[in-house]
Formats: sequence, structure tokens, C-alpha cells
Amino acid sequence: MNQKDQKTAFRIYLYLGALFITSLVVSNLIFQKFFYWKPFGDVTVFGAPLFEISVGILPYPITFLITDLISEIFGKKKANQVVTAGIFASVFSMGIIYLANVAPAIESSPIGDETFTQVFGLSPLGVLASMLAYLFAQYIDISIYHFWKRVTKGKMLWLRNNFSTFSSQLVDTVTVVGLLCIFGVLPWDLFYGLVISGFLFKIFIAFIDTPFLYLFVYLLRKRFNLKLGEEITLD
Repeated sequence: MNQKDQKTAFRIYLYLGALFITSLVVSNLIFQKFFYWKPFGDVTVFGAPLFEISVGILPYPITFLITDLISEIFGKKKANQVVTAGIFASVFSMGIIYLANVAPAIESSPIGDETFTQVFGLSPLGVLASMLAYLFAQYIDISIYHFWKRVTKGKMLWLRNNFSTFSSQLVDTVTVVGLLCIFGVLPWDLFYGLVISGFLFKIFIAFIDTPFLYLFVYLLRKRFNLKLGEEITLD
């Protein structure tokens, strides 16, 4: 690969990393708002409405699509680097939120201390829970993805994309909901309903994002003349 293609590939990797980190941090900031999506009507699971979920879940599946894409094109090492950068960004954002919450608001402030604390005050706990869950889930996702990539010799992209996502999303959902219940952010009676709703929603999104993964992988392979299973090595 010539120097020009190397620079282009690095820019693509950089932008994918930026999208990944933005999606992760935003999901941690907005997680306290919940909504009810009713594609099947009023269905309940363990007494909780199906797909009564946090808006924080909306950008989160994007992170798994991006890590799968980076894994496929740039390799396991570069995918793990993005995950590590995401952990740093989450911790850093948690520190900023803590300082902003501690700083007293002036009387003329459009947003007072009480409102700010209500919206963002629990974010550090949410970020911590999400970060721990994300740490386990993303590394599991990348490891399973490359396991199936080796087994299938670079073929059956849909298999490794969905199998890795299903496993990692189950770990992520159980861990983050469990930790939020342990920290007192959510009541325990919502645990099973939120786990099932969250996991099923993520599975639904995983099916939807598979065609997009195929499209992006096709475009990048064509752009850089990559063979099946071949990866770009970035310096």
C-alpha cells in the first residue's frame, strides 16, 4: 500500500474512532431518560413493558458496529486501541461532570444546581456502570469476532458479526443493569424486564446493522484492493 493510501486509511480509522467515542460518551450522558417503544403493542416481560428502555441505548449499538468494522478492516489490535480510548474518554467525561456538579450555580444561571444534579448528578455512577460493562463486552466482542474470522477463514461475515454482538450485548446488558441496581440508580424490580428489553432491542439492532457492515466492508475492500480476510496494517 502506498503512502497516500496509508494516510487515507488512517483518516478513516481516526473518524471511525471519533464516532465510536462520541457514541459511547453520549450514551452515558443521556441514559436517565427512558422511553417506551411499542412495535408489538402493550407486551410485558416480568411485569415490565417490553422495550421500555433508556435512550442511552440508542447510540450504543453503533459502537459494536464500528468495532466490528475496524476489526474486519484494520485488525484486532486497532479495535482494542479504540476500546481503550473509549474507556479513557468515559473516565475523563465522568471527572468533568463531577466538577461541573460541585461548582455552585449563581442566581442568574439559567440552570440551577438542583436541575443540573437531577439531570447529570447520577451520570458518574451511570458512566462507571456502563464503563465496567463496556470493558467486558467490547473485549469479548472483539475476541469472539476474530475467533469466528479465523474459523471461517474470512468468510461468512454475517456469522461473526452477529455471534460476537449477541454474546457481548448479553454481557453488557446484564452487567450495566445489575450495577445500576446495585448503585441504587434503578430499583431491583425492574432488573429482569430491563435486561430482557435491552437485550432484545440490541439483538434487533444487530440484525439491522448487518447489511450496513457488509456495505462498509465492501466499500473499504474495494477502495484499498483488499482480499477476503486481508487487513490494513497501520503504522
